Amino acid sequence: MAETDQERTEEPTQKKLDDAKKKGQIARSKEMGTLGVLAAAAIGLLAMGGAMAEALFSIFYQYFSVERAVIFDDNATLNIWSGIFNALLYPLGTFFFIVVLGAFIGNTVVGGFNFSWQGAAPKPSKMSPLKGLKRMLGTQALIELLKAVGKFSIVAVFAYFLLRWQFPNILQLSNGIIEQTLADALTMLGFMFLLLTSSMLFIVAIDVPFQRYNHTKQLRMTKQEIKDERKNAEGSPEIKGKIRQMQLSMAMKRMMQDIPNADVVVTNPTHFAVALTYDPLAKGAPRVVAKGNDEVAAKIREVAVDSDVPLVQSPELARAVYYSTKIGQEIPEGLFMAVAQVLAYVFQLKEYAKGRGNRPKEPRNPPIPDELQHD
Repeated sequence: MAETDQERTEEPTQKKLDDAKKKGQIARSKEMGTLGVLAAAAIGLLAMGGAMAEALFSIFYQYFSVERAVIFDDNATLNIWSGIFNALLYPLGTFFFIVVLGAFIGNTVVGGFNFSWQGAAPKPSKMSPLKGLKRMLGTQALIELLKAVGKFSIVAVFAYFLLRWQFPNILQLSNGIIEQTLADALTMLGFMFLLLTSSMLFIVAIDVPFQRYNHTKQLRMTKQEIKDERKNAEGSPEIKGKIRQMQLSMAMKRMMQDIPNADVVVTNPTHFAVALTYDPLAKGAPRVVAKGNDEVAAKIREVAVDSDVPLVQSPELARAVYYSTKIGQEIPEGLFMAVAQVLAYVFQLKEYAKGRGNRPKEPRNPPIPDELQHD
């Protein structure tokens, strides 16, 4: 069982994947990046080949025939280079923009865009000659070698048939006007380059799933690692116990602070105690502001006595309210009559203390529905 727990057989969790991404460990396909650059270069040649040819001929005609006076002009060289730059700025700028865009898309289509300072930081392990030699002689190095041989073979065969197909058209270029010939040559080069680049689709179709599989395989986890991660995410039992204890302590403190505002505390008389409040001017039924049993019930009775809150002994009502109503909630409809009798007693008792009326009798057996009775 211990050996099974140590084997990396489980798929990585989302937290494991997120942590790896922060370190710069994501699935990447170099072949997809290469395909993006080459395809973008081919598209750039097709799109800007005519403009490049036009700019080159403009430079040839304007700056390759120099008058004698220009040779002795100190500013001539600066003016020539400025003119060349202005002529090539638009076609070459657009071409390189397309290439950079293709490189970005090709390198982010697998794994998405990600930048990590941890991944960019220098690592001594990558500088170690022994580890470098191990990487060169490892399984990954063998796979990369086979991929390189496969790429070379596929591209070479594809290039051979492509040149054989376009060879007559290449020979025809020498028969045209030089201005048009250069534009046609760049367009043909872009077209052939694009077709040649498409030969890498077969390699990319194999490499992308492999890189994703290999990335997931490297991040696989043992059963024990998953257990530890869940434990850390949920918190250790000791910490959770302390948190619950703090929450109970805070809830108890708030509850004790509400008891002085209660109208009555109904007791069992020793095992249960519930504090009730009722505002005749507000809409709604009486609410429970505190409740507890045993030690908590004793504390409620103590605070009630210190705050001059009346205590009423009614075991059945105390148990019914304790089990049916949470703190802050209104009592259920079935207890309206019983609680009304207790509150009426309390209000009459306050009037008696002021010298008004006779001393009321404490209600001993208020009506409790069978479904709300608890032993």
